[in-house]
Amino acid sequence: MILQLKKGKESNLQRLHPWIFSGALRNVPRHIKAGTHVQVADSQDTVLATGHYHPGSIAVRVLAFEDCAIDSDFWIGKLEKAVTYRRSLGLGSDSHTDCYRLIHGEGDGLPGLIIDIYGSMAVVQCHSVGIYEDREDIALAVKQVLAGSVKDVYYSAKHTLPGQYGDDVEDTYHNDSHAPSMGIVRENDVQFEVNWETGQKTGFFLDQRINRHILQSYARGKTVLNCFCYTGGFSMYALQGGASKVTSMDISQTATDLVRKNHDLNGYDDSIHDIQTVNVMKALQADELQNYDIVVIDPPAFAKSIKKRHNAVQAYKRLNAMALRKVTSGGYLFTFSCSQVVDTPLFTNTVRAAAIETGRNIRIVQRLSQGPDHPVNIYHPEGSYLKGLILYVE
Repeated sequence: MILQLKKGKESNLQRLHPWIFSGALRNVPRHIKAGTHVQVADSQDTVLATGHYHPGSIAVRVLAFEDCAIDSDFWIGKLEKAVTYRRSLGLGSDSHTDCYRLIHGEGDGLPGLIIDIYGSMAVVQCHSVGIYEDREDIALAVKQVLAGSVKDVYYSAKHTLPGQYGDDVEDTYHNDSHAPSMGIVRENDVQFEVNWETGQKTGFFLDQRINRHILQSYARGKTVLNCFCYTGGFSMYALQGGASKVTSMDISQTATDLVRKNHDLNGYDDSIHDIQTVNVMKALQADELQNYDIVVIDPPAFAKSIKKRHNAVQAYKRLNAMALRKVTSGGYLFTFSCSQVVDTPLFTNTVRAAAIETGRNIRIVQRLSQGPDHPVNIYHPEGSYLKGLILYVE
């Protein structure tokens, strides 16, 4: 099916941006279904792109800036390019790390699609109806392109499809296989238990791999406080790096139970790891909480829409001010935000406001972002979501 752009609305495609907004289209047929493969033509009927249609503000997510068939050969070609890029990063062939992101939506030219690799399991996460409808071809392509390593594919869509579309679907395994719901993976020789059926995201926060490794290089002989620890990624790296003491905090008992499992899995010393199921914001305000050489704050997204951005900024400011007060003189704060609507300048300004409130002398040591297996398409800057700072606190 061909959808036509209004005259003068070709600019986004000319800039290779992968979203076409509904206001740019003319005379969209009423009967067109979400997920339909469409070609997009200019006002002179020249086809400029191919993608998935979806009713709403973003009407077409572009998969190719040409007229082409979205078939098995298409998916194989896209995945082969993604594998080549990951191999250039040393991922997929490294015995020290067997978990990584293979497809990162627009960053890999495939809006709506996330594929994470956990050992022999590929988790296909569908963020659009079109991707969900194409899931079988995608799974077969994954198994062909990664035939030497991937054995099973899990479809995750129920909680990621937009609006009501997830209500009638179930997360399943390709070919209804009876694969295990979890596995043990390695990341820079640190082991983690990952449950792709019940865990957040696809089971693990793969985007922090590089940042966890950086923390490890700071940790020897240091006391470390990991706030909003989830399954303890930063905690395990701190212990691997030789920290003298690590405290892991999260409000979720499920999360802290997984921290304990990961701690035991790696055989770390129980006496130097304190795992607490607490409200982190309240714990940071408590006078009895000691100061630490390194404090890590990696909270869940405080804002998922523009409307909630102001309140999120105020929450980030309070949190960073509390965390800075818990850093020893000469220590470090690792602070992060994964809220996409809070961009890098706003995040930096918010942390600066928190620093002013504490009155301490603070240096920016390093700016951090998502790992390179979560690439940002240069034509789609919206794909940059994870922001981080390492601060030196006098």
